[in-house]
Amino acid sequence: MDDQILNPISQKMQKAIEIIRADLQTIRTGRATPQLIENMLIYVYSGSSKMKLKELATITASDSRSLVISPFDPSVINEIVKGIQEANVGYNPQSEGKLIRISIPPLTEERRNEYLKLAKAKGEGGRIMIRQIRHDGMRELKKMQEADEINEDNQKRLEKKVQELTDEFVAEVDALLERKEGELLTL
Repeated sequence: MDDQILNPISQKMQKAIEIIRADLQTIRTGRATPQLIENMLIYVYSGSSKMKLKELATITASDSRSLVISPFDPSVINEIVKGIQEANVGYNPQSEGKLIRISIPPLTEERRNEYLKLAKAKGEGGRIMIRQIRHDGMRELKKMQEADEINEDNQKRLEKKVQELTDEFVAEVDALLERKEGELLTL
């Protein structure tokens, strides 16, 4: 019985963690990673299709300051270059035959602080998601108790377990945020 109630709550919280993790990966840290650009939307084939960059090419970090994009279809190289430039994220892609190279400029102190604030905001958004899932779980337990599906003692015990899950997942959000802050503050 407990698992039927707690497992869906835990799964929703785990999904929230995955969302936060992916969201935090999009924040630039001064180190080149494919996650910085892989979800960029690019118009290809004369604007007839809009696709994510990771669907169009293999993206690798050749070193800590540069990314190499190797399109699956070499005919879209110019459209990828144009799409990255139009995304207006401060990257200057260079076409080199069948490859595109992007040099990632080092972060300024001001930009680093902006990204730090952004990371903290995303972390708080994650905590809010987790607490909302807890709130929904608690409300469901209350409904079950009112419908005599569980007794009051079981409701209290399960509420305590939901709170423990919440604390565990909020701690995981905090750990992700701490790791990202560490990356941002490392020069």
